[in-house]
Amino acid sequence: MAKRDYYEVLGVNKSATPDQIKSAYRKLAVKHHPDKNKGDKAAEEKFKEASEAYHVLSNSERKQSYDNFGHAAFENGGGGRGGFSNFDFSSSFSDIFEDFFGEGFGGGRRSRRSNNRGSDLRYDLSITLEEAFTGKKQDIKFSTSEKCDTCKGSGSKPGHDAGSCSMCGGHGQVRSNQGFFTVQQTCPQCSGSGEEITNPCNSCNGQGKQQASKRLSVSIPKGVDDGTRIRLSGKGEAGSRGAGNGDLYLFINVYSHELFKRSDENLFFECPISIADAALGTSIEIPTVDGGKAKIKIPSGTQSGKQFRLKGKGMPYMRGSGVGDLYVQVNTEVPVSLNREQKELLEKFREIENEKSNPSIKKFFQKAKSFWKN
Repeated sequence: MAKRDYYEVLGVNKSATPDQIKSAYRKLAVKHHPDKNKGDKAAEEKFKEASEAYHVLSNSERKQSYDNFGHAAFENGGGGRGGFSNFDFSSSFSDIFEDFFGEGFGGGRRSRRSNNRGSDLRYDLSITLEEAFTGKKQDIKFSTSEKCDTCKGSGSKPGHDAGSCSMCGGHGQVRSNQGFFTVQQTCPQCSGSGEEITNPCNSCNGQGKQQASKRLSVSIPKGVDDGTRIRLSGKGEAGSRGAGNGDLYLFINVYSHELFKRSDENLFFECPISIADAALGTSIEIPTVDGGKAKIKIPSGTQSGKQFRLKGKGMPYMRGSGVGDLYVQVNTEVPVSLNREQKELLEKFREIENEKSNPSIKKFFQKAKSFWKN
């Protein structure tokens, strides 16, 4: 069966730019990829056909030969420059996808040592609300791995260098044929480093790192909230054979407070007052999170549940300037045990009490009477 014109296969004309050729191939490759069309031979053939066309037209020399001589440029060693007998799909597939899709299809472009980067660590740190208000510095101690002092992280005995990996030849990647295409993977022997330790360090057995107990002084910013995560870059475990360290993550737990409850940068607490203070009015002193005091004036006739706002008496913002507010809710406490004099005074008060003093009570019973009437 005669081969179709490569431009026709990709759906572009001869004046198409490299970006247009690449874009056309992208659509066809995604549409007909074998992973999306398992068992579909027709899709597999279209995928091969599109990849072959892209292999030729994406290269300026091959494209020029094709434009001059057509398919004959690559048959029986014929034609112009860059000619080849037949398109070797299995050997070229990986190169095509490396150029086109990058690492996701075997692109091997990442740093060789990136696979050996040290592990990230987690440290749970509990603090009080007052410490979250002011911020603090604290020393922490944890187990980790650090660069070997003997070999300075290389993994080799002092005076010896690592050799090239015998499995991958120092590339850090190995290729294997799977069906009609080639898959490129990280070398399992050297973990992508491309190196092989032939004279391992006696102190770390060639790992380039050792277990150690580490002390670190950390700064907790003011305004930190419960559940905040703080990242300390490069303070995690050491990587193998000189690779970079992982990160250390501090997870902050803020203890519950006996007075204050927190919501973002605002603080709340409830303050009980007597019936007399609620009815007649008074002034009270309340505590603030910084250890100080603030005065609140309670107007006469204050109802239970009333909130008073103290601006700027809450928690500082962790990012940026500004401070939240403190909200104080007053709750009227009914006495639970009355002496004889208190009872007599309250009885007398009830006798002279009129509906004007209790508008909410009056309104409620008016609604109740209407409900019963209907």
